[in-house]
Amino acid sequence: MNKTPVLISPYGGELINLLTPPELQEELKSYANRLPSIQLSERSVCDLEMLANGAFSPLDRFMGQADHQRVLDEMRLANGYLFPVPVTLPVEPGADIALDKDIALRNAKNELLAVMTVEEIYEWKREEVAQKVFGSLDARHPLVAEMHRWGKLNIAGRLKVLQMPVHYDFQDIRMTPAQTRARLEKFGYSNVVAFQTRNPLHRVHEELTKRATQEVNGVLLLHPVVGMTKPGDVDHYTRVRTYKALAQRYYHPDQILLALLPLAMRLAGPREALWHAIIRRNHGANHLIVGRDHAGPGVDSTGKPFYGPYDAQELVKEYSAELGVGMVPFRELVYLPLEDRYEEISKIPANATTASISGTQVRDEYLNNGRQLPGWFTRPEVAEIMTDTYPPRHKQGVCIWFTGLSGAGKSTTAEVLTVLLMEHGRQVTVLDGDVVRTHLSKGLGFSKEDRDLNIRRIGFVAAEIVRHGGTVICAAVSPYRATRNDVRSMVGKEHFIEVFVDTPLEVCEQRDIKGMYAKARRGEIKGFTGIDDPYEPPLHAEITLDTVAHPSEQNARLILEYLLNSGFVRGAVSASDQND
Repeated sequence: MNKTPVLISPYGGELINLLTPPELQEELKSYANRLPSIQLSERSVCDLEMLANGAFSPLDRFMGQADHQRVLDEMRLANGYLFPVPVTLPVEPGADIALDKDIALRNAKNELLAVMTVEEIYEWKREEVAQKVFGSLDARHPLVAEMHRWGKLNIAGRLKVLQMPVHYDFQDIRMTPAQTRARLEKFGYSNVVAFQTRNPLHRVHEELTKRATQEVNGVLLLHPVVGMTKPGDVDHYTRVRTYKALAQRYYHPDQILLALLPLAMRLAGPREALWHAIIRRNHGANHLIVGRDHAGPGVDSTGKPFYGPYDAQELVKEYSAELGVGMVPFRELVYLPLEDRYEEISKIPANATTASISGTQVRDEYLNNGRQLPGWFTRPEVAEIMTDTYPPRHKQGVCIWFTGLSGAGKSTTAEVLTVLLMEHGRQVTVLDGDVVRTHLSKGLGFSKEDRDLNIRRIGFVAAEIVRHGGTVICAAVSPYRATRNDVRSMVGKEHFIEVFVDTPLEVCEQRDIKGMYAKARRGEIKGFTGIDDPYEPPLHAEITLDTVAHPSEQNARLILEYLLNSGFVRGAVSASDQND
């Protein structure tokens, strides 16, 4: 097979081209269809696209062991080039994974994307990656939780890309790095400031980006991530509609380029900010706006932020000269209603009248209550799009996830809660662990791997129900903490309520009418949770139930009260309301 040439010039020079020339594609496709294949995750598909179009230059493949280890330890590739985040292809061991053999890479629809010549197979350590890249082992970090379902081995080798992932949406603003650079050059400015965003833009962001563009006397590259972002983020379809409305109506057309970035974020805070700088340099930018807690995943299981508010800014600034990317800090701005303008908080007199709305207020006080966002805070076009996409809280989806030992009382309490929720006007889908094993997970055993797969299947279905505004109650032992946190990330933490049914083991054994605990005690059943397999109780469940002191109905009403206070359920309609 002929090899596609790869041209590497780090940080914005000639970009890597891994695409197979058209005249060779049919030959390669015919060959690839005879090869064993692996199905890539959504994350790996995003990574493959970024590798193939040069966005990850100077990286031209999934990382081998030397690159991977040096990136973990020093934020550099083996050749010395700066690269702070590992980009690997994890797989499970199998007969088809062998050195010096070609393997076809396919997406979830089994479409052929590329062929890899496997040149390296190596083990990796989850704890090491989590600690060095994310600075934490806390499974409330979405990537720390997600890594538990990645393969135990990484593979690496030369790539021959047959086709890029197909995108049918917003094709007019989907550009490769080379196309983006060419478009930027036409503006005629020597400076380009990039703005990384995974959220809708409000007036403060608009003001900030305009000021940054003026400061560098250049053009703005509005570069939203449309690959994988933080679980629970606003979907990219909604976000891009708001970006297009703003770019067309509120920015000078000669100083803005809106282009989409199919990146799978890692939410690695400071390291990710540095990674974003490299990616934007490859797209033609020489400045990057870096926000407070840039690319942070929020708070950990104790309620503390994973990263310091200015850690990302400091790291990008440290390597700014080497990358050729200036760090533009996201300055905190507030609105002055008496003057109808935004100003930096450091420049405002102590007695000045100001107004601001936090992200929590946007969600809880406005969108969740069906209130229109004020015009001083967001443009009317953005407010309308957001209101259309996000109904009031009581019409949004929610997942109530019961976890606890077998016999703890999960299903009984869930049964009562189902009736109470329907009384309050919410239709409910119940995913009971035993029922799911009969239908969705038939054939799975009770090894740790099979249990994790079963729980993630339940989580996937639950996430789809929540995404479409439904109420789902899940009742499963779900013994492993990391897997439950992974499901939390799938569903979105704002819509996931973990209910720990905290019943002592001895009580569960007394309630066991099937005699399962007794069989486990006699050794007739192996790997039974609570006997010879561990149960990892939640560290910070939203609700903890005592089924010894309180009957199931009382516990169910406690959960209902939580849902009422959270806004997921509307209160009863009073007689006066009925007469209005």
